[in-house]
Formats: sequence, structure tokens, C-alpha cells
Amino acid sequence: MAEILPIKAWRYKEELSHSIEELTSPLFDVVSAKQREALYQNPINSIHLSVPRGEKPADNAAELLQEWKFSGIIEQDPMPGIYVYYQYFRLPGNDREYCRKGFICHIKAYDWDEGILLRHENTIPSAVNDRIDLLDKTLMNTSATHGLYTDPDFILERYMDESIQSPLYVTEDYQGVRDVLAVIHDHHVIKHFLEVLESRQVLLADGHHRYEGSLEYRKKRMAANPNHTGMEAYNYHLMYLTNSEADDLRILPTHRVLEKIDLTDDEFLERLRTYFVVTPKEDAYELNEVIVGKNWAFGLYLSGNAYKLRLKPEVHHLIDWPVPQEVKDLDLTVMHYFVFEKVLGIDREAQRDYPGLSYVRNFTACVSQVDSGKARLALITNEVSMDQVKRVCYSGAIMPQKSTFFYPKTICGFLFSSIKENEFIAPNSACL
Repeated sequence: MAEILPIKAWRYKEELSHSIEELTSPLFDVVSAKQREALYQNPINSIHLSVPRGEKPADNAAELLQEWKFSGIIEQDPMPGIYVYYQYFRLPGNDREYCRKGFICHIKAYDWDEGILLRHENTIPSAVNDRIDLLDKTLMNTSATHGLYTDPDFILERYMDESIQSPLYVTEDYQGVRDVLAVIHDHHVIKHFLEVLESRQVLLADGHHRYEGSLEYRKKRMAANPNHTGMEAYNYHLMYLTNSEADDLRILPTHRVLEKIDLTDDEFLERLRTYFVVTPKEDAYELNEVIVGKNWAFGLYLSGNAYKLRLKPEVHHLIDWPVPQEVKDLDLTVMHYFVFEKVLGIDREAQRDYPGLSYVRNFTACVSQVDSGKARLALITNEVSMDQVKRVCYSGAIMPQKSTFFYPKTICGFLFSSIKENEFIAPNSACL
């Protein structure tokens, strides 16, 4: 099954470790424009590698990376390791402190049809192209994607718990999350991590665009290498792995916001009533509450007016997309099929990169965008459960794009991993 490897990470030099909090940054797909501009003011913040600027951003990142290596701003750890990464966090309205436990390593970039690494979401093509170009020019993974392995016996947690007692970094990030990084160098323990994952499939939780970027880059290099063996550095990808059986995994809903539609409000509501029970609501700020726990239910905030939508059960069978029942039963499939395709006339493929359609996690921000006139409507949805993610992955199908928001997001800047041959720990290395 999944082949993983330790890494010799590139990290900020020791003298900068006391200010590591000033060098970290959010992932490229969640960092806001305001956050980006603030972070760019620090010339050695990790955002210059993960979300580079300029007309040729990938080239700029590659040039800057060489400068950082040459000047010693970042240095490669002398020994390979498994990097343990814990995130301590709370959720609104809940006093409990959660701790998501995981570790960072290299994993072979498996094609989807190999059935070893399973995806659950569609991707947006333009975002994949950006990631391919960045990887091609820098040969550096600037942030780890998030994968899930299933281990009900929690075999590896005791080693991680021991390692985290001697952290390399402890910071508080932009989410208010406490991030802690440690490293395991022990040869026998590392070998145990590799052996446990050998019998596991991995579900890709977050980072579909970055992972697809690695896949496409691997295919490009394979085609150009007549002596390809499968052990070259370009075959591997940086991933943060967590146990899907842990109680501290949290998935938050991602809502849909649409800038405009070619219908009047009355026309739109009338078309919706063909498929949904449409109930007006007085308070827009209660839309996320009136749908909690209800199957195929959504909040709609349209031109300043609030509605609860509930699919008429008798029309559910009309979904004719070629997907298994596990996908047809999802709330977001119902939304994308009946609202976007049937009511608004946007076919399934066009929805993947539809102009004016944005994905917003913050419920209040959805309402604000409509109130400010930046958007015509917002569709509020429930969260997807871990059980639903598993069932879809194992069915071989995928969910609509941006179906899940695994919280908290990992951060960039703790470490970077190289896929340059002379900076990479190969599978046949003596250290393994």
C-alpha cells in the first residue's frame, strides 16, 4: 500500500527559530489578499516561496530559494526524520481543547487509479497549473498536503506523544491555533512508521491541487527519463498524515456565494419550488442553525432575504449524474445538481471553474457579501461527516469541489522538502 519516507527537511536557521511565528504563513488557497500583503512585508517570510509574486511568480520563487540556501537563511537538517506536528485548537461555543495529531513525511505520488491514495473532491484546473509550475521551477514542496490513514489501534500515537515533549517550534498561528513541531530521528521508530503505512490506504483530506501538481510533474519527468525506476525524488510528495479514527478530526462546512444570476428573485424562487420546499425566514443569521442535522437542507440568502430550502424527497431520484449512490446522497451533490444545474442551467463541468462562484467557510462573511452588494446570493450548507468522506473515497467516486474544510489548516514555514536528487532521502538509502 502507501510507501512513505523520512525527509531531510530544509528549515530556517537556528538563529531565526525564536521568531518562527513571524515566518509562517497560511496555505496558498486560504490566505486572504490582506494577509498576503502584510506577510510580503517580511522579506524572508515563507509566503515568498508558497505564494510568490510577480509576472513570473514561479521563477521568482526559484531565484529567491537559491538566495536563501546560499546565504544560510534556510539550512537542510543533517539527519532524516519523521516530523511530528500537533495542532491544539478550540471551536466556537465549545470549551474543549482539541489536539489533532499527525506527522510529516514523503509519500509516493500515486496515480488515482492505483487505489492506494484516494481523493474525495474535484479540483479547479487553473489552481493545479499554478502548483505544477511552482514545483517544476523550485523542486521544493513548500507545504504539506493532508492525508488520512486508518488505524483503530493508534499504533503510532505513543511515539508521537513522546516526541512532542521536545518540540522544535511552538507557535500560535493566524487561526488562533497552537502549532507544535518535533522530529523523530530514531532509525527503528522511523522504520516502524514505514511498516505501519505499508498496509494502509491514504485518503487525501486537503491539498488536492498541490497533490495533482505533484502527479503531473511526476508524469512529465517520467516521460523525459528513459531510465525511470520509480525511486527518483520526483516520484515523491510532502504529506501530513493523521489518523482518521481520532476524535479530534474536525470538518467544517464550506458555503457557496454567487456574484450574479440571470434571473429575477421571483423567477429564481419559483424555479427552486419545483424541487424544494422554500420557507421564508426572518433572521439571516439563523440560517446555519435552522438546517443543522437536516438532510438535504440549505440556507439561502438572496438579495437581503432569507429562506430555508429543503429538497422534496420524491425528486431526489432525478439526479442522473454518473456517480454512485454515496455521492448522490450528499447535501452538496443535491445543491450542485438541483440549484446550479437544474435551476441556474450551469452544467456539472462548468461548475468546477465557474466565474463569480466562490467558496466561503465563514457564515457571517456570506451574509456580509450579499448585504454589501458584492454577491447576489449565498447558499449555506451543513458540514460533511468523516463517515461520508470515507464512504465516497472507498466507492471510487469524488465529491463536488470544495466539499470539505478540514480544520484547522496546516501552516507553511515550519519546514520545506526538496525533490532534488542530491537533497533527497531515497528508498534504498542505508538509513532505512
